[in-house]
Amino acid sequence: MPTTTVLPYDGASGVSSLDMASLLMCAYELGDFINQSAEVADYLYWKEAVQKDEQVKVLTKQFAKAKELFSECERFGRFHPDYHAAKDKVKQIERELDQIEAVKRFKTAEQLVDTMLYDVSRMIAESVSDTIKVPSNEGKTGGCGGGGSCSCGSGGCG
Repeated sequence: MPTTTVLPYDGASGVSSLDMASLLMCAYELGDFINQSAEVADYLYWKEAVQKDEQVKVLTKQFAKAKELFSECERFGRFHPDYHAAKDKVKQIERELDQIEAVKRFKTAEQLVDTMLYDVSRMIAESVSDTIKVPSNEGKTGGCGGGGSCSCGSGGCG
């Protein structure tokens, strides 16, 4: 547990600079604990493995080109003559990426870190109030891993 003490909130004048400094120190300590966790170490290992994998590099370039073509087609919607072929190509390359062991392990490690960060955020929020909402990455379907608006539902490979 952090060793820094946070002073009580003074409702009349708000949070003083001393309170904020103490709060920031606690936040940095918590960040250090998280960064030293096995989950983050595993995530960083697999992230580097993905970045170094030659097959991933080749497929990522193909994926970017396919995604760009699909974006062009998407401007005209599903009535564009190449819309479905472009969408299928994006999905096919994503499936190929997902079959690579380093990508699979990276996605799993990334999800574990995301879950840990969400749980920590939820605990902090609930310690303040049971009604505070905590944002989550669950259910995000940005498409193609780039936050785009394509409807392919892909998550990319990070």
